[in-house]
Amino acid sequence: MPTERSDNARPVAVLVRHEAEAPCERSTCGWRHRLLSREDAGRGLAGWVHAVDIDGARPHYHRRSTELYYVLEGEGVVVLDGVEQPVRRGSIVHIPPGVVHGARGRMRVLVVGIPDIAEEDLFYPGAGSDGGAAA
Repeated sequence: MPTERSDNARPVAVLVRHEAEAPCERSTCGWRHRLLSREDAGRGLAGWVHAVDIDGARPHYHRRSTELYYVLEGEGVVVLDGVEQPVRRGSIVHIPPGVVHGARGRMRVLVVGIPDIAEEDLFYPGAGSDGGAAA
């Protein structure tokens, strides 16, 4: 339900959602719970948030979106433009547009995309302009 801010700014939509209530689907990086996603665009969200169970992630990149990974559980390696970076619980990773990224290992990651990653903004190196499901 929108609420009006006292400074007369535009209405702000609030949302509370439990992970168990979020849609779950397979993605490039593993199984994801779409905590905040495209379907919530009418609420004025600037991006999306997914809880992802990563068990290896195919290298891919986005031309316009930035991603943030925050490791909630587990450990592994995130590969950023061919450079391996070990990550574990408590690690945060900033992935700017154009950086080819993938992962190895089993981990649960909170992934934030800014702006929302459209399926047309998912590319695989060497595959031309193939699209697919966002991470």
